[in-house]
Amino acid sequence: MKALITRKVGMTSTISEDGATVAVTLLSASPNVVTQLKTTETDGYTAVQVGTGESKLNKAEAGHFEKSKISPSVVREFRVPEITEDLRLGEQLTAEVFSVGDMVNVTGISKGKGWAGTIKRHNFHRGRKTHGGGSYRRPGSIGSMYPQKIFKGKKMAGQMGHEQVTVQNLKVAIVDMELGVIGVVGAVPGPRKGVVLIKGAEK
Repeated sequence: MKALITRKVGMTSTISEDGATVAVTLLSASPNVVTQLKTTETDGYTAVQVGTGESKLNKAEAGHFEKSKISPSVVREFRVPEITEDLRLGEQLTAEVFSVGDMVNVTGISKGKGWAGTIKRHNFHRGRKTHGGGSYRRPGSIGSMYPQKIFKGKKMAGQMGHEQVTVQNLKVAIVDMELGVIGVVGAVPGPRKGVVLIKGAEK
């Protein structure tokens, strides 16, 4: 299974083989432990649940993670086509599941920007500031006389950011087993130390 729970470290740059500077996001990949195997017979779908980190557990959580002998702070689930023989409860997954050149999808929670207006949130133009214009950063008309309602999905002011974002087909540029670091080309959603899921891109 090519999937890991990681944490975002930050960005740096590397020099590619053709001499170009490439922006790379570094992800800290501490060992992940398989905490549950879900099958179609027992759960209705096939998935692998993994955990990482350390935290205090309540009784229900302690019972769930007893077999895998771990008390994780972060738990996530990855859908897989089938459960292979090498996947067992308590099995550790490290950065070596990926190699340089692999194409991956990364998922994270984007930075929250708070309540934002339409100019910042949707790239609206501002109104004119001359010739009698008095509506500078307002959204303008949001509907006509008919049908006496505002359609769902109308671009208006609201909460911006802090939502799940997936970036597809990023290339793995660095795999450092000694430091437990994976570097992917391009930007990854979320702040530093944010949880980022990295999974092999389906061909």
